[in-house]
Amino acid sequence: MAITAAMVKELREMTGAGMMDCKKALGATDGDMDKAVEFLREKGLATAQKKAGRIAAEGLCKVLVSDDDKKAVVVEVNAETDFVAKNEKFQGYVAQVAEQAMDTETADIEAFKAETWKFDNSMTVQEALAAQISVIGENMSIRRFTKVTEENGFVASYTHMGGKIGVLVDVETDVVNDDIKEMAKNVAMQAAALKPMYTNRAEVDQSYIEHEKEILTVQAKNEKPDANDKIISGMVMGRINKELKEICLMDQIYVKAEDGKQSVQAYVDSVAKANNAKIVIKGFVRFETGEGIEKKEEDFAAEVAKQMGN
Repeated sequence: MAITAAMVKELREMTGAGMMDCKKALGATDGDMDKAVEFLREKGLATAQKKAGRIAAEGLCKVLVSDDDKKAVVVEVNAETDFVAKNEKFQGYVAQVAEQAMDTETADIEAFKAETWKFDNSMTVQEALAAQISVIGENMSIRRFTKVTEENGFVASYTHMGGKIGVLVDVETDVVNDDIKEMAKNVAMQAAALKPMYTNRAEVDQSYIEHEKEILTVQAKNEKPDANDKIISGMVMGRINKELKEICLMDQIYVKAEDGKQSVQAYVDSVAKANNAKIVIKGFVRFETGEGIEKKEEDFAAEVAKQMGN
């Protein structure tokens, strides 16, 4: 029986096995799809299918920076357990994903997965992932990646808790020295620790502010029903400013500030002045492993008992 590309595609989607493995399986079973699945399972190449339904909310964030510090990437690759996330083989694979992401021309994760895997041209990124799932034995996912390029300065990076959090900071500057690089790393550490949503107030969508104003106005009127509009407006703007100081990186209180009052922007400005430099923090990227993924609650003792057949 002639093996068609459509048949190979169908088998790949069913099993997660590589293209050549699927073609070989169909050839060995004369095109019988069910037998081809069995063939792949017997060879240990279809295990990705069985694991695909499991929640992968652990894993690793990996940052990679070019030698000239002009380009950087952060990727998040998920696995099911923290145990696997600490495995050297998994960490080596994530480093390869970061290298692939550094070289890619796309920003779309699905297009990225369809690319040829640079470490084995016979498979795609997705097929290489499926092969890793078979070897490591857990469901895994390349969740996201972001690249940052800065020709007029550099990109700073910081990794926290062994890869639980990965941060990139885009620094535009006309002077690059150790003081300024240390400042940039401190800003990256600030972003890791305090989890800002925006770089500065200019990034905050006006519709978000208007929505907050509506909520806070009702809140203020409930607190002070006899207050006039001017007082209410003052209360609302005070609370808006307080909130913006928490969610905007440059407005946050710098965690290392000796007086406990200096903002991140003021800290950056002080370093710029000391080095006679013009410095702008243009943006940042912060990835936290498993962020937003609903984790499955498991009874560990019951799981162990089940594995032991009790």
